[in-house]
Amino acid sequence: MRIVSLLPSATEIVCALGLTESLVGISHDCDYPPEISGKAVLSEAIVTTDLPSGVIDATIRGHVHKGKSVYHLDERQLTSLRPDLILTQELCAVCAPSYTLVKQAARLLEARTRLVSLEPEGLGGILDNILLVGELTGRAAAAATLVDQLRGRIERVREAVAGRPRPRVACVEWLDPLFVAGHWVPEMVALAGGMDVLGRVGEPSFVVPWQAVIASAPDVIVVMPCGFTVARTRQEVHLLTARRGWSDVRAVHTGQVYLTDASAYFNRPGPRIVTGVEILAAILHPQVSSAHLPADAYERLARARVELSLPESR
Repeated sequence: MRIVSLLPSATEIVCALGLTESLVGISHDCDYPPEISGKAVLSEAIVTTDLPSGVIDATIRGHVHKGKSVYHLDERQLTSLRPDLILTQELCAVCAPSYTLVKQAARLLEARTRLVSLEPEGLGGILDNILLVGELTGRAAAAATLVDQLRGRIERVREAVAGRPRPRVACVEWLDPLFVAGHWVPEMVALAGGMDVLGRVGEPSFVVPWQAVIASAPDVIVVMPCGFTVARTRQEVHLLTARRGWSDVRAVHTGQVYLTDASAYFNRPGPRIVTGVEILAAILHPQVSSAHLPADAYERLARARVELSLPESR
């Protein structure tokens, strides 16, 4: 089978099922596992993550407002790869090439080519997608085994934090403008023994006024900008710390602000989302967390950065 994955989470699923050799094409954002290096890259974004957060947001909003895609797809190369299966998504037109864009590009492919959209809104949907990819690729047994392993890890976290106090958690998914995380993230927080005070289970992330964050009185702030690593988040965290009233927020006052590798463990609805649950458990309940986590998965903000406030609170 020849597989094209235009979604980083789908690429991770395909590889986790032992199908790396069958993967013939990927998106520009697909960077894990390392074994996919050298695969044909079929897409390109109109903006890169090294730009300031505000510029990224404004550029994307401008394209979406005009009805334009924020991605370019190499139709000629896609056709030349002769895929049997193309994996894409409809959940977010900003996060990866959309189903509509891919469908248009795939119009010249043979009729036997299957175009499948993966669009989970919660953890259950993520696990179901793994099973679906297993069925589509003849790896149903491997998919079932993987899902059982992931469910086991989730259950171990749930048992470890059971009965413990549940801190109030604010999950920040973008810094300019300020977005709070949605979809599966509030569910991840709950499984890890916390209470998400702003996000809505199964619903998209959304812009929130800074005063709403202050009013939510979070015990913990977890910063997880979409597509950012810890190092990249560190470069832009001043967009939070410079806000008026930052030092008065309980989470800041008590040193409970964390930066995460959101690209790897929170934004992508694939197998590593379970590592994200384990990261949250380690942040919220370090006394009972036993998972062995990657060294660069998260870090505590070194100190409460009290800088010049923005002209007005947001």
